[in-house]
Amino acid sequence: MKYLLFTIMIALTSCATAQNVELPAPQTEQKSLSMVETLKTRHSVRDYDKEKSLTLQEISNVCWAANGVSRDAEHRTAPSAMNRQEIRLFVFTEKAVYEYIAPENILEFKAEGDHRRIVAGTSERMQEFVLDAPVSLVMVIDLEKFGMEGEKARMFGCVDAGNVSENINLYCQSVGLATVPRATMDEEAIRALLGLGEKQIPIMNNPIGYAK
Repeated sequence: MKYLLFTIMIALTSCATAQNVELPAPQTEQKSLSMVETLKTRHSVRDYDKEKSLTLQEISNVCWAANGVSRDAEHRTAPSAMNRQEIRLFVFTEKAVYEYIAPENILEFKAEGDHRRIVAGTSERMQEFVLDAPVSLVMVIDLEKFGMEGEKARMFGCVDAGNVSENINLYCQSVGLATVPRATMDEEAIRALLGLGEKQIPIMNNPIGYAK
């Protein structure tokens, strides 16, 4: 067990050499609540145990549930308008920031360091509880992937981001993790950190951890 935890820590701190992280295969047959029980008990959590981190396996599982490869390589666990799959998923940890690349099941390195504060909010509106969650998933609408612009394209993207977020909400409830869907964050700081253009829109985020 100690060796496993050490291996996980090394993987997540590989940002020092700007390496991608290969994720373990998602546990698609893990024990969980039924869908009906999950719907019945689902609730938002804003009080996290900051001493309890997520394992690499748990990160793999929740990323897959959010927007991973589903029945075949052409489809994802979350629906998207015209199957454009325009929602990009970024993983913020205390050590680094990654993008989840579903077809390869990897975390692609984006930035070194703890940038969860820009997910928590701005200086005018800061929600400190987000900093207690070991991981935050940030959803970005990529209109270049969508192939459309304008208000209708943005609306489609918002709906699809909501689909991804709800996958996260339901998955976390079903396996005993805690989360809450949020729109508050420092969008401009996130754009700058991730090198996003005008056609990439940070839209939602879910801090994830264990309830305190």
